[in-house]
Amino acid sequence: MSTSKFVIGMTVVAIVGAGGYGGYKRITGSGDSEAAAAADDASRPDVSANAAFSTDIGIPVAGAAAVRDTLIISVSAAAQAAAIKQSRLLAQVQGRITRILVKENDRVNGGRVLIEIDPTEYELNLADAEARLAQAQASYQEFTLFDDQITDPEVRAERDRVARARSGLDQAQVAVDRARLELTRTSIVAPFPGRAASIRVVEGEFARTGDELLTVVDLDPIKVEVQVLEGEVGYLVPGRKASVSFSAFPGESFIGTIETVNPVVEQQTRTARVTVLVPNPAGRVLPGMYARVSLEAQTFADRLLVPRSAILERDRRTMLFVFEGEGSEGLAKWRYVTTGLMNDSLVELVPNPDTDMVEPGEVVLVDGHYTLTHDAPIRLVANVREAGGRPQ
Repeated sequence: MSTSKFVIGMTVVAIVGAGGYGGYKRITGSGDSEAAAAADDASRPDVSANAAFSTDIGIPVAGAAAVRDTLIISVSAAAQAAAIKQSRLLAQVQGRITRILVKENDRVNGGRVLIEIDPTEYELNLADAEARLAQAQASYQEFTLFDDQITDPEVRAERDRVARARSGLDQAQVAVDRARLELTRTSIVAPFPGRAASIRVVEGEFARTGDELLTVVDLDPIKVEVQVLEGEVGYLVPGRKASVSFSAFPGESFIGTIETVNPVVEQQTRTARVTVLVPNPAGRVLPGMYARVSLEAQTFADRLLVPRSAILERDRRTMLFVFEGEGSEGLAKWRYVTTGLMNDSLVELVPNPDTDMVEPGEVVLVDGHYTLTHDAPIRLVANVREAGGRPQ
C-alpha cells in the first residue's frame, strides 16, 4: 500500500471514531452531568396531579345547630315614630319676649321656665287689683262693724251678703285672682319632663295671645304607630314584643313592646293602628322617623327549628345538609326533609315517613353549602368568605 493511501485511511478511521464517540456521548449522556441530574430529581418530592389538587381538602362552610324551641310568627308593617307626649305651648298673654331660657333639644324638667314675657304691665294690673281689694275690704268692714252683736244667724248672713255686694269685695277678690293668674302666664313653663323643640320666637319679638312659642316633647319611650292589615290585627296582643328598625340607623334593631291595639279598622285603608313603645333614653329616635316593625303575632311551642338559609331544593325536593364529623372537619350529609311553619329567619321541620328528620343539636349547613354534594369533605368556619369559600 502506498503511503498516501495509508494516510487517507487513518484519517477516515479517526473521523469515524470521533463521530462514534460523540454519538455515544449523545445517547448515554455525560457521566458527571447525568449523575447530578439524577441526584437532583431524587431530591425533589413526588407531587402528583391528585396531590396538587386534592379533593380531600374541606370546603369552608358555616353551620348552626337545630333547636327545639318556640316558633314566633311575626307581622311586619311600615310605621312612623312619634313622641309619647307632645305639647305646643301658646302665648296666653300678649307682650314682648324678654328671655328665652332654652335651646332646641335641651332636656327640661316639668315646671321649668322656658320663655319669659315682659311682666311689667301685669305686675301693675295686679297692684291695681290689690289696691281695689283693700278698698273693698275697708268698705265691707264699715258695713258690718257691729254685726258681731247680732244673735240671729240668718240676719247676720243676710247683712254679710248685702255688705259684700255694696262694698264690691267679691268682685275685687276676683280681679286680684285674675291679675295674679295673668302675671304667672308671663312665664312659659314646661308641662312635663321632656325636650324643647320647634322654638318659633326670638327675644324682643312681640307675642300676641294664641301665638305658638315652642313645643315640648317627651321622647322616652318613643311611640311607633303601625298600620296593620285587618286580617292580621286579630293575632296581636298588648304586651308582646316588637322589633323596630329605623332608616336612620341601618343594621340596628330596637326592641319594643306592643302598647295598644286600636279596635277600630279604618274604612279607607282596611288597617288598624297598633302602638309600640320603644325605650329611647338617649333620645336618638326622633318623631317623624320612618320605621319597619316586626310584631310578635302567633307563637307555636315545642317545634324543631333550623335556619331558613339551611333549606335547599334539589330535583324539586326540599333538602338540607347535616355536618357529620369530629371537631370542625367532617362530611356533608344530604337529607330530604319536610318543612312546616316558618318566619323570617327560622323554619319548622315536621315528621314525614317519606323524608328524614334532624335531631336537636345536630349542625345543619347554612352558608357555603349551595353547590355541595353528598359526602363532600367540609370544614366549619365562622366566616365562609374570609375562609376562601363561596358564601350564598
